[in-house]
Formats: sequence, C-alpha cells, structure tokens
Amino acid sequence: MTDTLLKTPLHALHVELGGKMVPFAGYDMPVQYPLGIMGEHKQTREKAGLFDVSHMGQARYEGDEAALEALITADLSALNSGEQKYTLLLNEKGGIRDDLMVSRPWGEHLFLVVNAATKDNDFAHIEAATAGKGKLVRLDDRALLALQGPAAKDVMARLCPSACEMIFMQCGTFELDGVEVYMSRSGYTGEDGFEISIPADKADQIARLLLAQDEVEAIGLGARDSLRLEAGLCLYGHDMDENRTPVEASLIWALARTRRDRGDFPGAAVIAQQIEDKTCQKRVGLKLTGAPAREGAEIADKDGNIIGTVTSGGFGPTVNGPVAMGYIDRGFLEPGTEVDVLVRGKARPATITKLPFVPANFYRG
Repeated sequence: MTDTLLKTPLHALHVELGGKMVPFAGYDMPVQYPLGIMGEHKQTREKAGLFDVSHMGQARYEGDEAALEALITADLSALNSGEQKYTLLLNEKGGIRDDLMVSRPWGEHLFLVVNAATKDNDFAHIEAATAGKGKLVRLDDRALLALQGPAAKDVMARLCPSACEMIFMQCGTFELDGVEVYMSRSGYTGEDGFEISIPADKADQIARLLLAQDEVEAIGLGARDSLRLEAGLCLYGHDMDENRTPVEASLIWALARTRRDRGDFPGAAVIAQQIEDKTCQKRVGLKLTGAPAREGAEIADKDGNIIGTVTSGGFGPTVNGPVAMGYIDRGFLEPGTEVDVLVRGKARPATITKLPFVPANFYRG
C-alpha cells in the first residue's frame, strides 16, 4: 500500500523523527510523532509547531484574471500586491468545488494553493475554463511548510525579520537561510503563523532549520485536525463539498460584496435565493456532554426529530471537552439551543455554540 502512495520532499525526515505514517489524500503522511496528538496540539497553542503541507497543490496563474475570477468568489481587482485572500471555487449550482488561497506575492502574477485531494480536478477545471485567456503553471517542484503558534513570530524574528512586518493575510517573497521563499501570514490552526513555499530540494534544509529552534516541534495530521476544529475551520470533503453552498457552510463572508452585487459567480441565482428565503440548513458548532461525536452522527431535537448531521467532531484539548461541527435546520441555529447528538445509538446532550470554540490569535497589527 505504501509503495502506491505519493511522498512529500520531507518524507524521509518524518520517518527519521519517528512519525507514524498513514495514507492521506494519496500521500504517505505523518499522523503524529512521539510527542503524541495531545502534546502536539498543546505545543502549537502554547509555543510553535511545524506542519508539512507539501501535499497541497501550488500553482502560478498568469494572464486574464477575469477568466479566473469568474470561477471563484473573490474580487481579484481588489487583491493588491502583497495580499492574500481566502476564496471558494464553485460549481454551477453554487456548490463548493474547493476552498483555496489566492495571493499576489510578486505583484503581477497570482499564486494559488488548493487542497491535496482536489488539486488535480481543480487545476484541470481552471485550465479548461481559462484556456486561451490565462495560463496556469503547476508548481509541483515546491514544498510547503506551515509554522504555527504564538512563538512563530519569535522564530521568524530571528531567522527572517522582514517577514514579521507582515500582518494577517499578507504575503511576499523573502530570503530564509539563503533560500528565496514565498511566505504568507495566516493559519489553519487559528494561531498566528507563516506558510512557507520552498523549492523542493531545499525543503529538508529549511525544515531542519526551523525544527532546530527551541520553540518548535514537528506536528502531524492528528493535531492539525483538532486545532482546526477548535478554530471552527472547515475540512474540505467533510464540512463542505459540491453539495453545500457558501450560505449553508456559513462561508458567505468569503463571497466578496462586489461579486455578490454583480451576481457574476457560478450558482449566483441559487445562492441569492438561499440568502433571501433563509430555508436551508447551516453549519454550526456543537459542545457535547460525554463521548465525542464523529462525522455522520445524527443531530436530533429534544423530541427526537432528526434535524441535522455532524460533519467533524472530536475532543478539543484547549476546550477540554468534546466539540463538533455539523449542519442543522434553520430553526435551531441560535447559540445556546439544546439538542441531542446520537453517539453509538445513545442521545448525548449538546449545545449549539458560536464558532470558533477557541478565539483566533491572528496577528492584525
């Protein structure tokens, strides 16, 4: 099985560090290291963690930006040099094909980062839709690291002081240990941090440099999932997919106001109707009593009527209790509403909770 899986440029380092390797999105990836998921989660919340996210898709887009903009929810004319935006790639019914980051680190061309499991389909879709107008250049020769946590800024202040001048959702080109890298400042953990795109042949050098810092430990997929769940952030294919719109996914904020006013994005009529009718289900947070709920668990009202489904769930180490996200009927969206989640056939009390479960610590200047 392992022989058929793809490997990131840091695969040998993960094995050297004692990473427990598992299949993920077609890659052999570390789910945890000897520190353990709980320890890695705490490390990232309190100090800094280093994540290998090289399995994600990186690409440069050149040419007619209107052709690309027609596929997503961002207003690219408002994306200035050195800025990054979170956006959604939609289908014709307004369903979410993927969520992605689009940035302008070089001033002229755009830089895209998409999810690992969908990258081939995403890039094929973009190439077909922009043919003759724009050019998508896959950057498969690059690795991607994420340094996350409150001490990430201290590490970067020593190694690349100019990167610390960025605030949340800014990006640029920097030199790190003699290597030219693309860097942005955001974070899938809810913590302050930096995403670092590196030539693949320099990935080991940069990863070892970062791991040599006293504040930093290697973090696997297990803690990455618990961290993003506490931060109320979606995992593609679980908390959103082609059958859910930005309205349902509580991601309408990712639809630029100018685009919404123009209605020039895929599925605009469907999304406009959902906004007006207010009848669709929506993604919410849940705090549970007892055992954690997993994806697929049904959500019921206090009369036993099924009103929704859990899409992500687990133990929240920072919250010190089980938390989940899921979709429920509109009548139950108010924070504080009491419901039940069916865990192994038993009704477990749960409360609708405003997201995120843990306050975001992004650096906004």
